[in-house]
Amino acid sequence: MTSPQPSIIRSARRDDIPTILAIIQPYIEDHILIPRSEQDLEKLLPHGFVAESQGEVIGFVALEIYSSKLGEIQCLAVADGHHQQGLGKQLVTACIQRAREEKVWELLAITSSDTFLRSCGFDYSLPDQRRALFLRPDNSRWPAE
Repeated sequence: MTSPQPSIIRSARRDDIPTILAIIQPYIEDHILIPRSEQDLEKLLPHGFVAESQGEVIGFVALEIYSSKLGEIQCLAVADGHHQQGLGKQLVTACIQRAREEKVWELLAITSSDTFLRSCGFDYSLPDQRRALFLRPDNSRWPAE
């Protein structure tokens, strides 16, 4: 078995979008990520990062900054054949560093892989015990007016 090729983490560029779409597609099909269009990804580019190996984009993540109080890690995906190499953690670390640079107070991540994000320092609640609660407005369980 050969060792993985070294990779770099760099800022995402507009010309990366077709490859990013191909990388995230299996995650969308497995209902791990929500569908994204080229336009959606373009909006995420200012704080988006790719993992690249031998000139090939093999992973993507973006930090969406909502305000100085809150940012969200989105679209974390690593291409098949490149898992278990630490790329996901490197991509998340790039987002955390960007959040520090931008002085964002808190980060959130919605995930199907709690264990992975916990290994990156995320937890279910913040030190002061605030928690995120969710509601889908189109859900029939939403209380009537």
